[in-house]
Parts: sequence; C-alpha cells; structure tokens
Amino acid sequence: MTDMVRQATAADLGAAARVLGLAFKIYPWTRWSIPEDDYEQRLERLQYLYLGHALAHGLVLADEQLRSVAAFLPPDAPEPGPDMQNEVVELLGSRVTALADLRLPQPRVPAWNLATVGVDPAHQGRGLGTAVASAGLTRIDREAGAVVLETSDERNVRLYGRLGFLVTDTTVIVDGPTVYSMSRAPKSS
Repeated sequence: MTDMVRQATAADLGAAARVLGLAFKIYPWTRWSIPEDDYEQRLERLQYLYLGHALAHGLVLADEQLRSVAAFLPPDAPEPGPDMQNEVVELLGSRVTALADLRLPQPRVPAWNLATVGVDPAHQGRGLGTAVASAGLTRIDREAGAVVLETSDERNVRLYGRLGFLVTDTTVIVDGPTVYSMSRAPKSS
C-alpha cells in the first residue's frame, strides 16, 4: 500500500487539513487544547497552518486519494514565523496559557518529529495511516534518523508500537489528557 503514497503539495493543503480536522475531531489533545467555540473551524485552520510549515521544512505525505496524511519535521526545522505564531495564539485563545505552562519531555537525541498522522474517519481501519507513516519512516531511515512523537490516545500507542516506537515518557495533565511520548531508534537500510 505504500506505493499509493506520495509527497503532498501546496495544492493538497486544504484537503489534507480537512482530513486531519475530521480525524482529530474527538482526539483528547485537541479537545483539551482548542477552545470549544468554533472548535472544528479552529482545528482545521490549525492543521492547515501546521501542515504548511511541515511542507516548507519537512515531509508531508498523503495517499493518492487524500484520505490519509502524515507530517514529519526534521530536528533542525525552524520555529514557525511570527505571522503563523500570532495566528496560532489567536486560534488557541483561552487555552494559550495552559499550553504555555505545559512542559512535555524533550527528545533525548536530535530526532525527526512525526508531528501528525490522520485518516478520514470514513476510511479508517484500512491501513492508510500505517501506509503514510511507514512511507515517511522509510525515507527517514535512509538518513538513519531517530523519530519521536506524542500521542494522547492509548490506542495509538499500540499502532505506533507496531511501527517500532517505544513509550519513553508518560505525562498526565491535570484536567487534561495523558500524553505518551514515544521514540523510534534509527533503522539501517
């Protein structure tokens, strides 16, 4: 199925952000971190911004029919520019302070970040998420790069475990989700 995966383009950003908006609609982290008012619009716009940043500085992959998407950022990716940061702050609204105060464990070595993987709920369970994530990991493996991620859905821990990730830290957020920090050692080709 990885032969059906391709590099996303700028023209794909809107559709890819919609896929992620649908995929993360009930995700514990986004439900906690994004204000409830206009939640779905905020979520999709945030996904669009983050995907654009990953497209410019990392790797964004999708299946041919844009039902699934994955974004990876290299260890040397720059922080988003001030315009994007300002828009993100505006979209996060009342949650900005809670997010700014949160301290999640940092990677122990320079590593790529599997920033997001999502599948349109109408197409979940068909291996599409695994396909786009695996295709990205294969490309990163060519550079012998470690990969880290965070998830707040315990079911994802099992999925990422099948891709070679191990839980390195667990952070329980008071009145929020549990965040599992995971790492995957570099694989030789």
